[in-house]
Amino acid sequence: MKKRVTLTFPKRSVQMPVTYRLAKDFNVAANIIRAQVAPNQIGKLVVELSGDIDQLEAAIEWMRSQDIGVSSSSREIVIDEDLCVHCGLCTGVCPSEALTLDSESFKLTFTRSRCIVCEQCIPTCPVQAISTNL
Repeated sequence: MKKRVTLTFPKRSVQMPVTYRLAKDFNVAANIIRAQVAPNQIGKLVVELSGDIDQLEAAIEWMRSQDIGVSSSSREIVIDEDLCVHCGLCTGVCPSEALTLDSESFKLTFTRSRCIVCEQCIPTCPVQAISTNL
């Protein structure tokens, strides 16, 4: 099972080896989608956790016991097809290449499974056709 969550670390827990503990103690893989972690600051990670459902729940319970905030992350990028002019500006800032221009039709193609929801495309869109669902 896979579950995308946002982890919020208190200042004192930023240096804790959480992904190591998830793998070693719970057999849960953590694919880091987005990270904002710095010493003496509240840290945030968006991760996709993979593993057995019982192990995932145990890992989430453990993180909460360590004062790590765990919230479901279901935000996704949404493209308004009626507004999009297929200019391709968003493709230049997309680090995961989820946004591409079709080489034959020159139409924007969005591959949702590649998207890491970094939101860099949102301010780049000149017609405001890109947003998040939340």
